[in-house]
Amino acid sequence: MKVKIISPEQVVYEGETTLMQLPGIDGSFEILNNHAPIISVLGKGNIRVVTKEKELFFPINSGVLECSYNNIQILVQ
Repeated sequence: MKVKIISPEQVVYEGETTLMQLPGIDGSFEILNNHAPIISVLGKGNIRVVTKEKELFFPINSGVLECSYNNIQILVQ
């Protein structure tokens, strides 16, 4: 899956992922390959990005996510 995490200042991360764990406002959730299209509001917490080589964490205060056809875009603060 392709993922792009964007803050008001810069692109925080852009690359491939095999799994994402996200802090939803009603609890944490995960996105795997071929996930159904989704738009969600994110709460305070960490975005976990798992690639074939490593695991990355990005702390956020809030955000919005759109996932469609294995393309994930996340706007964060």
